Amino acid sequence: MFIWFHSLVENSDGLTQSLAEGLRGKGLDVGEYVRYATPAPGVLMISGVSEQVLRFVRDASFCGAARVLVIAKFPEAEGSSGGWDLLRAGASDVMAWDGAPELLEDVAARFERWNSVDEILKSPVVAENLIGKSLSWRHVLRQVVEIAKFTSASILVTGESGTGKELIARLVHTLDPRPRKGDLIVLDCTTVVPELSGSEFFGHERGAFTGAVSSREGAFALANNGTLFLDEVGELPSTLQAELLRVVQEHTFKRVGSNSWQRTEFRLVSATNKELRQDKNPGGFRSDLYYRLTSWTCHLPPLRERREDVEPLARHFVNQASKEGRPPRLSRDVLEHLMTRDYPGNIRELRQLVNRMVDRHTGQGPITVGDMPEEERPCSACGKQGWQDEQFERTVHRAVALGAKLKEISRATEDSAVRGAVAEEDGNWHRAALRLGVTDRALQLRRAAWRQKDGSTR
Repeated sequence: MFIWFHSLVENSDGLTQSLAEGLRGKGLDVGEYVRYATPAPGVLMISGVSEQVLRFVRDASFCGAARVLVIAKFPEAEGSSGGWDLLRAGASDVMAWDGAPELLEDVAARFERWNSVDEILKSPVVAENLIGKSLSWRHVLRQVVEIAKFTSASILVTGESGTGKELIARLVHTLDPRPRKGDLIVLDCTTVVPELSGSEFFGHERGAFTGAVSSREGAFALANNGTLFLDEVGELPSTLQAELLRVVQEHTFKRVGSNSWQRTEFRLVSATNKELRQDKNPGGFRSDLYYRLTSWTCHLPPLRERREDVEPLARHFVNQASKEGRPPRLSRDVLEHLMTRDYPGNIRELRQLVNRMVDRHTGQGPITVGDMPEEERPCSACGKQGWQDEQFERTVHRAVALGAKLKEISRATEDSAVRGAVAEEDGNWHRAALRLGVTDRALQLRRAAWRQKDGSTR
């Protein structure tokens, strides 16, 4: 795989060349860094953390879209926060350079893992089912893919209703590398009747209770050698939580009405839209069971925090809902409304709205404002929230409070918009210019200015 190598250390030509050659010896195709070219993974060599270094990491990683590994020699002082600052700027990892040859092995191993994860993200199983290109969504998917593919850990998926928790559980099961893997068993904890919960989870023997005319396998037995997905696990009553703890911990259980222990091996994925931790919800979920469920925790962002994904999601739902012929496109007015509308029900609500518009649409042309259900149409007094939401306002206010001048804020906003557009268009500057409503020449001039600004830096 290709990676770039760049050094911000003065008089480091010999060291840079030596490290680059060493990485080539590990099977990596190492080249020079080209500023603001197509996002690509790379290695950055630094001698310390400064605002200039953090700016370089933000730009080179497109704020985390591309993998950047930083090799650094930090000051000896204890408590340095430089590594955390680099991660917040978009670095994927930070490693200390001590001259040991093992460093090259570690660097190559990290890029091999990252490349495997990113290749899975491009595969149809992910790209065609978990739609979205926003940084927050890609970060979540990277985490899920790595946990699912390279570990056997139990996972707790958190997030508001409608954010796609069951889709994540299905992805974990699909990517689980176990040979002769069993089935994915889904159990919605909101539908479990307390009186029959033992049978639902553990199964029962014939005659165990009135109406038990035959024996039955429960969820734990059905999930043997497979994956058990407990949806809305926060709805479980406390008495049942205690019963589940042994099974999750020991992987053994008894059917209702039986004296024989049975063993089951399953991967556990749980989901909740509630806060389960005792320190944030006293008297709620059992802490001992909580920590058994959470070898890893994955939080799915609500749709309001990934608005750039509304358009690709809407187009995806149009394609799914169009049963015959070529799927219609969305008119500009309809798309603008979808982008600025609130979605308390998140992705599920967006899908339902798109389906209703497709149901009303006729003809070969685009979906227009007339296809929007009347109760969904914006009223004249509502105004537009658009992209200038509270988060944007807070960011600008913080910049002013820290002493930034108007020209500086405007320039930084424009730079961020360009970086975001280029990242969203996978490094295609022509499409980025179209997205931003400017000419190719305007972006070329800005790109040249960035390079000139960085000219004094190696």
